[in-house]
Amino acid sequence: MVVRYLVRDVPELAEQAAGVIDGGADFWITGVALAEVSYVLRSVYQMPREIVIDHLMAFLGKQNIDCYGLDKGTVLQALLMCRPSGRTSIADAMIWAAARSSGRNVVYSFDSRFPTEGIEVRAAL
Repeated sequence: MVVRYLVRDVPELAEQAAGVIDGGADFWITGVALAEVSYVLRSVYQMPREIVIDHLMAFLGKQNIDCYGLDKGTVLQALLMCRPSGRTSIADAMIWAAARSSGRNVVYSFDSRFPTEGIEVRAAL
């Protein structure tokens, strides 16, 4: 639904999605869904990374949009980490946002490029 809303390539579906998203009722989305939307926009629609991030940030900027289990401000901060370069993937940014939103601030990863701002990245137990 979010892809159709952002891309508007199928007018009937875009209109239905807009009816739900712009209808004023609360619309909740997961970090996984945001990562999936970014993947589809990049791989299927060949959108540049910066445009995808701009679309996601504008979408999340809507008053009625919120994130399941994630602080929306933290998700926006995570997306900003992705914008300057290809170093941080949007999926990793959503994992980072989940760690920050949980208050645990720990992620286990062997990825040396994983974002470390405000969290501890552990490679092994």
